[in-house]
Amino acid sequence: MSDLELLTRLVTALAIGMLVGLERGWQERAVEAGAGSKIAGTRTFGIVALLGAVTAMLSGERLLLLGFVFVGLALLLTVAHVLAVRADQDFGITTVIAALATYVLGAAALRGPLVVPAAVAVVMVSVLSLKPRLHWLEQHLEARELRGTFQLLLISIVILPVLPDRGFGPWQALNPYELWWMVVLIASISYVGYFGIKLAGSSRGLLLTGLLGGLASSTAVTLDFARMGRHRPNLVPQLAAGILVASATMFPRMLLVAGVIHPPTAVALAPPLLAMAATLYAWGLYQLRSIGHDDTELSQELRNPFELRTALTFTLILAVVMLASRALLHWLGTPGVFLLAGLSGASDVDAITISLSGMGANGQLLSATAAQAVTLTAVVNTLVKGTIAGVLGGTRLGRPVGLAVATAVLAGALAVIAGT
Repeated sequence: MSDLELLTRLVTALAIGMLVGLERGWQERAVEAGAGSKIAGTRTFGIVALLGAVTAMLSGERLLLLGFVFVGLALLLTVAHVLAVRADQDFGITTVIAALATYVLGAAALRGPLVVPAAVAVVMVSVLSLKPRLHWLEQHLEARELRGTFQLLLISIVILPVLPDRGFGPWQALNPYELWWMVVLIASISYVGYFGIKLAGSSRGLLLTGLLGGLASSTAVTLDFARMGRHRPNLVPQLAAGILVASATMFPRMLLVAGVIHPPTAVALAPPLLAMAATLYAWGLYQLRSIGHDDTELSQELRNPFELRTALTFTLILAVVMLASRALLHWLGTPGVFLLAGLSGASDVDAITISLSGMGANGQLLSATAAQAVTLTAVVNTLVKGTIAGVLGGTRLGRPVGLAVATAVLAGALAVIAGT
């Protein structure tokens, strides 16, 4: 490599070391008795990174020298750590591990792309700086919460990626990846809602969960909140507000999806969907007025944050609806579009929105026809959520949600009439 490139890599290695050293020195500033009292500071970390870079330069293709220097550095740091433990009884080895990692990053800065050691250094410093928050989390995290976190990671990171992303069964209607994605989605909403309530309180936690959940699946939010309403009747106003906010957020999401695929369809959709969204947001704000300022702590009464059974039940229903929808489309053809849209609205709005917007873009449907079918899907989905709230959440939850849903559907119908 050229002299300029070599100098750039050495400077990068020095910067990596001093960055890690700065963080380590900041963490240990409260216990530092004086200069030289800690194992390694900013200057030492910088030199360790330079040591790794220079050793990598001198070793060439033979990595044995790198290994010998690494072992020597490890022994030196171990001796320093033992002496420090005798002095202050602090058995933590984070600084020792960070110094060894800095040596490796310094060596990596001289070999291969510079972005890799630089990015790793930034991530490492970020993790090191999280010490107070991680310690707080370790002290406050309950066994069921830790178990729920691991289970959520299992179904999302381990199981989901290995499932086939293609159709099976009659008409290839059942896609294992998409169905399991719904399991992950519903379980994630339940998980976020649990911690939202625990950290932010019942009012703000449920409202935030409703808003964020509405960006993913307002039906899943309604299902989870309705179940909670049956067991927590004192939270009915908060749950109703969360359901209405989630349901209202669904409409802008549908418009965005349609607009990306076929803007004319989105333009035709805008009046009824925005009218329904505004109505539900207004009812949600009205529900917030009845909550008051009592934000009861629920950490002792919250259930398992990982509701896998609820997610599996809902996804099974979704699979049945998907199969029935494909069957009707196969048997009835184009005249079955509206029937398909109505049935799809019982479980999901995104799939039919994408499908019909695409048909509008390809000229298979007029934009107005596609917009009317998507609007029907939105109306059916909104009515289904009102029914879920009443059946699973009871009369106290079903009454305010049902009234808001009926008003929103009326507003959407008036918008359609005004536009014709």
